[in-house]
Amino acid sequence: MAPPSKYSPEFREEAVQIALGSSKTISEVARELELNSETLRGWVKKHLKQQEPAPDAELTVNERARLRELERRIRELEMENSFLKKAALDSTGQSNSAG
Repeated sequence: MAPPSKYSPEFREEAVQIALGSSKTISEVARELELNSETLRGWVKKHLKQQEPAPDAELTVNERARLRELERRIRELEMENSFLKKAALDSTGQSNSAG
């Protein structure tokens, strides 16, 4: 069993927030807080991983409706694009645009 951490959860969270909110590198922030940079980097990585939504999270009803609408719009645009490409070709199969 690992020994208890010498850093409180509050300190860890504050250090992570400082690192994420700063324009400084993690190494610079760690040096200022008198931490090992890899320790702080691990805390930041763990924090960011916890913030990510679960990949298998269910979509809400509104999100599903929005997704269907966007997929429908993509199909329409792809058909329009295909039509315009065909219309741009003349009878010899050459493009009408001056190139």
